[in-house]
Amino acid sequence: MVRPFDINEIFPDDEAGSVRLPRRRAGGSPQSLAVTLLADYTLRTRAFVPSAAIVALLGEFGVTPAAGRTAISRLSRRGVLENSRQGRHSSYRLTDPAAVNLSISGHSIVAFPEQAEAWDGSWTLIAFSLPEGSGAERRTLRGHLRWLGYAPLYDGLWASPRQFTSRAREELAEVGSGSLTVFRAQHVELDQTVRRDPLEAWDIDAIAEEYASFIDRWSPLLAGIRAGEVSGAEAVCARTEVMDTYRRFRVLDPLLPMRCMPPGWRRHQVRDIFTAVYDGLAAAAQEHVRTVAAPPSAPHLGVGAHTTADLLAGVWHGKADNAPATGDARPARRPQPVPGRVRRRT
Repeated sequence: MVRPFDINEIFPDDEAGSVRLPRRRAGGSPQSLAVTLLADYTLRTRAFVPSAAIVALLGEFGVTPAAGRTAISRLSRRGVLENSRQGRHSSYRLTDPAAVNLSISGHSIVAFPEQAEAWDGSWTLIAFSLPEGSGAERRTLRGHLRWLGYAPLYDGLWASPRQFTSRAREELAEVGSGSLTVFRAQHVELDQTVRRDPLEAWDIDAIAEEYASFIDRWSPLLAGIRAGEVSGAEAVCARTEVMDTYRRFRVLDPLLPMRCMPPGWRRHQVRDIFTAVYDGLAAAAQEHVRTVAAPPSAPHLGVGAHTTADLLAGVWHGKADNAPATGDARPARRPQPVPGRVRRRT
């Protein structure tokens, strides 16, 4: 059974040849933090942000200037960021493929509680067999399966209530030299004493503990948010942390309707707290990022925070680059496909 926040398995590395968003790690790597910050405050407008401002924002998370500059350079080489140079000063923004990727991922993060309720009662089963001595391939395949929302019912048989998507087909076609078989089937209850419910593939108790920890961590902050007592760098850090933690539940939760989960399953309570924190801090965090990104006398460079409602609608920039943000998050058109293959990381 997958343990919550086993990040090395849930977020496997991608092979070369694709736009590679950084793997999520507990605490946030400099690259992950840089992507999250740019996504949270420039995804709608795809604004360029001075590299010095990105380094300064990363510094508020304890990232040294040298590590911040290295993270930006590596993200640029990986096709996640593109730069614009004016004299000796460089600015960076998300590339088109990365922006599409992050917009789609953002929608998935905030929509998963409702998606779970739409389950049709069928399971997707993936059976696989790999040759002896293919331990590395097996680990890679398991990592991809976990990221796609599957869990091991038996050693070579993984299950998920989710549909087998074209994305899953594409990813699994590239992994492993063995055999894979995919079924979509109904679970049949047995009266025998030796049987296993598909839900047992997940460590339900451990996931419930993580939900409880999330509630304990963020509930005390709600009163301060309502009173307007959280501002500046504190708002940016809290908003980034709550997103970085909440995004993992989309992978960890079995995504079954509440009627199939144990009594008291706290998926919706956690969703409501996440929404209250992420949306409630948007204005204060946006103002701080604008202050760091540009002097008071200069334009705010298109920096603008979005809300969970915007993520549901599909956060994406308009036709014009560097379009000024209004200061109020607004729904945007859904992302359109762009050339090139992109790996999705949330």
